[in-house]
This record gives sequence, C-alpha cells and structure tokens, in this order.
Amino acid sequence: MKEYVIDARDMDEKELNRTIKEHAANHDKLIIENPESRHNICAGLIEDVDIQINGSAGYFVGTMAEGPRIHINGNAGWFAGDNMTEGELIIEGTAGDGAGQGIYGGTVLVKGNTGSRTGEIMKGGTVIIGGNSGFMTGLLMMGGRLIILGDVTDDVGESIMRGSIFVLGDVKSLGKNATMKETTSQDRKELKETLTKYAFELTDEDYANFKKIVNIQ
Repeated sequence: MKEYVIDARDMDEKELNRTIKEHAANHDKLIIENPESRHNICAGLIEDVDIQINGSAGYFVGTMAEGPRIHINGNAGWFAGDNMTEGELIIEGTAGDGAGQGIYGGTVLVKGNTGSRTGEIMKGGTVIIGGNSGFMTGLLMMGGRLIILGDVTDDVGESIMRGSIFVLGDVKSLGKNATMKETTSQDRKELKETLTKYAFELTDEDYANFKKIVNIQ
C-alpha cells in the first residue's frame, strides 16, 4: 500500500486541499497530521483513497466527497459529510450540528454525540450516531437511513418525507409529519448487518427495542 503523510501544521485550508488532491490520485492512503480543526478538509474529493486524519476537523469535512474513505481520530465541526454522494466518513469523537446533511449515498458514522439537525435533508445513504443527537434530528429527510444508538431530544423527524429514523434510546418528542412504528424483522436484520460491520456489539433485545420513525402517511 502506497502511503503519503501530509503535515498540515503550516498550511491554510486551500493549500491543504490542493495537497490532498494532488497525492490522492497516486497513493492508496493519505495520513494528515496536525489538522488543527481546519474547515473543508477533503472537500469535493473524488478519489478512491483512504484518508486518516489524526486530530480534529472543522466545519464541512468531506463535503461533496464521492468515493474516499475518511477516518477522523478526533472530533468534527458542523455539517460533517455534507452532500456526500459515495464513500465513508468515520468520526471517532463527536460532531456538531448537521452531521450527514444532504447526503445522497455512502455512510457517515459518528461514534460520539452530535448536535442538532443530524441527517437533515438527507436523500440516501446511511448516517449512524453512536451517542445522542440533538433537536430536529432527521429534519426534512427525503430518504436513506438514520440510526441513533443513544437518545434524541425534541422534534425528531420534523417534516420528514421519506426514509427511516431508527432510535435505540429515548425520543423526547416527534416533529410534524412524523410517526413512530414498530420495526419489522427485515428492519432488525438490516440494522444488525450494518451495525455489526462497524463493530457495534448489540444484543437481540437491543435490536428488538429500536423505534422506527417515518412519515405519518
């Protein structure tokens, strides 16, 4: 495997992204050191490449990415994975508001907590939150799957049109146009396949306790 290490300490955002794109085409893996919460890391990246970010990222990490597998050993700011079409974004820590906003495909995984409006206007793909999520989770959701292993606060699924929100923990309140249903055996099977892939160890009782939130129609 061809690897390349990028030290971002003295780079601004534009220089960092230029360097990432320059080397992504010729390497299997890029390791980014000292990201120091810079915004827009890997914005618009379309290469089939593994990206390891050793530290925290700022706003819009992986925005409009199509193909890379980005792994952040830290936290992320607002709108992580915004409008991603393909690939994977794994955040070991927490993320701010709007994680997975507008994604069309791929997977966004936040192992810790997220802020508000997680998965808003998402059209496809999968967003997984290992901890809790804030208000209006799934706002204006148009498709895909949103999986929350912790608790969710107010107005879950506000104005949801399509797609499904699965919550293992407590739901404080549902938003307009949202209703709660029991999961099907197929739902539980797919949840287990997805979460096992990402090393979540849940019991059969846990899978039976997931709540499914969809459009009220």
